[in-house]
Amino acid sequence: MARVSSSLSRAVSKFSDRSALTALPMILALSLALMLVAGPAPAQQGGMPPQGVTVATLHPQDLMLTSTLPGRVQASAEAEVRPQVNGIIVERLFREGSEVKEGDVLFRIDPTTYEATVAQAEASVASAQATLKAAEREYDRVLALNERGVATQATMDEALSGRDTASAQVRVAEAALRSAQIDLEHTSVRARLSGRIGLSDVSQGALVTASQTTALTTIRKLDVVHVDVTQSAAELLKWRRGAATEGLEDAAVSLVLADGSTYDHTGLLTAAEPHVDEQTGVVVLRIEFDNPDQLLLPGMYVQVEMPTSQVKGAFLVPQEAVTRDRRGNPQTMVVAEDGTVSVHPLTVLQDQGANWVVTEGVSDGDRVIVAGLQKAAPGAKVQAEERAAGAAKQE
Repeated sequence: MARVSSSLSRAVSKFSDRSALTALPMILALSLALMLVAGPAPAQQGGMPPQGVTVATLHPQDLMLTSTLPGRVQASAEAEVRPQVNGIIVERLFREGSEVKEGDVLFRIDPTTYEATVAQAEASVASAQATLKAAEREYDRVLALNERGVATQATMDEALSGRDTASAQVRVAEAALRSAQIDLEHTSVRARLSGRIGLSDVSQGALVTASQTTALTTIRKLDVVHVDVTQSAAELLKWRRGAATEGLEDAAVSLVLADGSTYDHTGLLTAAEPHVDEQTGVVVLRIEFDNPDQLLLPGMYVQVEMPTSQVKGAFLVPQEAVTRDRRGNPQTMVVAEDGTVSVHPLTVLQDQGANWVVTEGVSDGDRVIVAGLQKAAPGAKVQAEERAAGAAKQE
């Protein structure tokens, strides 16, 4: 301060011959420069207290790693309803979108023509049976004559042939009758599957033909559904060869819906397509889910959290505690017992919820900084406070 006063005195003397208004700004500027050179005041040179940060304590645990796979919902069973005879639709006996049972009549086709065909077939059967009876009587008569030596062998053979031919005609007529009856039964179009029926593509009065390409409607079984997902062949090989895959095939599979919510029921892997797509190199996996409320509908886009491997002794590090260095490598700041901050590089496998799955870089009991990273630096002292339970979910 003495130097500042001396310099200020010399400046005043130097500019004493000038007017006060002209010299005053220069004197003030010189005074400010001298104060900056002199350094901060003693009060500002004092030590700052440690900065407060929030930490989370880590503990190792055994984790099931998962892979998020896209998929589509498929009905567990599906049946397209098509007519098996030609005719006009005269009645529709179901409500679109309702539940139907196997055997329920869905449509009725005009049966008039088929009823006439059945009547004609019945008459043919009766005629053939009458012919058979006459042939049998003729055979019996010729047989009696042949036993007395009156009828020739040729007559006997002719009677036998007539009886057998008449018998065959009866069977032909009966087969024609059964065919006509089947066609008549098919005028009542029945459900071949229990499930939820869709919209009808035909209305009353429409002409339909046997085995037409357009289905009358479709029935889908939705109390249980399948979700088909794709997984790379390399990942599938790793999954099946891995020593830590014991129990994975029975592990529960969770489902994420299109709105981001998690489905209430878990599923099980039931099948894998034994074929790798040559173009994409993926394999189709089928997962079965219970669907009692029929919330899942065929064609719906979903994401499946598929268990892939088990890791023992891994750490769940909160994502907010992990940063990246200049090369993009993950790291975290750990607070020691004495409050000293150090940087630890991490080996991250994947994310799991709001955490990173870490296998190397931290140890049991390490405290990582989750809030206040901007206040901490490697080697600095901080005041650590443990994050309250449940705070991570609230954030």
